[in-house]
Amino acid sequence: MSSNTPAGTTRQEAADGLPRFPPGFFFGAATASYQIEGAHDADGRGPSIWDTYCRTPGKVADGATGDVACDHYHRYREDVALLKQLGADSYRFSVAWPRVQPGGSGPVNPAGLDFYDRLVDELLAAGIEPAATLYHWDLPQELEDQGGWRVRSTAERFAEYTGMVVERLGDRVGRWMTLNEPFCAAFVGYAVGRHAPGAQEGAGAIAASHHLLVAHGLATRVLREAGAREVGIALNPDHLVPASSSAEDAAAVRRAGVLHNDIWLDPLFAGRYPEHERETWGPLLDAVPRLDGDLELIGQPLDFVGVNFYRPITVSDTPHREPDPARRTAVDIGAAESWQGDVRTTTMGWPVVPATFTDLLTELVARYPGLPPVVITENGSAEADTVSADGRVHDTDRVEYLHGHLVALAEAVERGVDVRGYYVWSLLDNFEWAFGYDRRFGIVRVDYDTLTRTPKDSYHWYRELIARHRAADGPASTARTAPASGEDGHGTPNKES
Repeated sequence: MSSNTPAGTTRQEAADGLPRFPPGFFFGAATASYQIEGAHDADGRGPSIWDTYCRTPGKVADGATGDVACDHYHRYREDVALLKQLGADSYRFSVAWPRVQPGGSGPVNPAGLDFYDRLVDELLAAGIEPAATLYHWDLPQELEDQGGWRVRSTAERFAEYTGMVVERLGDRVGRWMTLNEPFCAAFVGYAVGRHAPGAQEGAGAIAASHHLLVAHGLATRVLREAGAREVGIALNPDHLVPASSSAEDAAAVRRAGVLHNDIWLDPLFAGRYPEHERETWGPLLDAVPRLDGDLELIGQPLDFVGVNFYRPITVSDTPHREPDPARRTAVDIGAAESWQGDVRTTTMGWPVVPATFTDLLTELVARYPGLPPVVITENGSAEADTVSADGRVHDTDRVEYLHGHLVALAEAVERGVDVRGYYVWSLLDNFEWAFGYDRRFGIVRVDYDTLTRTPKDSYHWYRELIARHRAADGPASTARTAPASGEDGHGTPNKES
């Protein structure tokens, strides 16, 4: 998505200064398995591509790994209690494929699925709706050794894994996301090399793009056959802004937009791959073996589309062209994660421009008239948090970020965008991929030495927002009744971590 809209703010606020949302709107928090679980070799979990990547010298800041992370695997009850105190309607978590199926093929690992049984039951007992993401980048290493997302067989293995998970959890989990940010999995992982598996292969990135979409389609079919109530996908469409009014910068936005947005959104919601800018990527896609019916498989109707949004990207043209067309992401064509003007940036270097959130959502609806309802599956900021003398974390910048973006979201709803809910990123400070533990996104601080959790001011602000909404509307949670005490939903005793 692109725009020339200048920075600004919207004002969809009530007298108390908090944004207002329609009846039935839900609020929650999100995390991802590798970023918080730890327990990297517990109970039969196999290695993922991130375990391997973290052990490659120079890839992750300070040589950090997710071996322990937030130790959510052993502390999930504490974290669910934080969600309950927050008043969250829903919790978005991801299932670790190598925990459930260690090598990416073969039989299920019962101990791995037992963990998610316990987590889901704990959430339901707290009145919180579980929302499961099936893939948040932790591909089993054995599958990467066989080609990873470059090969179609990985998509077929993903469908098998999906069946294992939904068979066990489908009686209690109603909201499912197949993939999280496939753009990052394909281009940051296989073209740019800043994420696992760390490849720099243009052809591999384009092949991965198609196979990730096929995996989504196959998983959607499995979930439908299992009777899943809501099926969607979490994307990160970018709001791209030209650095100037020049024709060259406008062309750079179009080139970046194909790989960031169009090759995902068009197959999913328009039934085709884009035709424009094909010289930058089309020949490589044409080289990927595709089957009749792939586009129909990919474009199956969804119940919602997840949108992850953090910042706009300013794109400028550059005389240099990456020789490999598939690596012409925004980074390669001279896009900078900055803004032309005096705006604050987060510790990620990302500009804070809430109005572009409204712009992105309204442009999505205008471009794809059949777009399903939207769920904001991630939104948040990394800030330079410190513990004050009073023992609290006064993260004013994060509160301002969340307030501005929720006001912008309310403005999009006012303009007619059908948004059903919002997940803040993230519940906890966590392992932030190649940045290690140097970037903190949580509304709850984690002391990585003691693993002590401390709710920040942003947690308390968000709790107040949820409470005000609930007072006006009533609880939005659709969580099902929890199993009887002492049972895991299958008539067997609960297992301790």
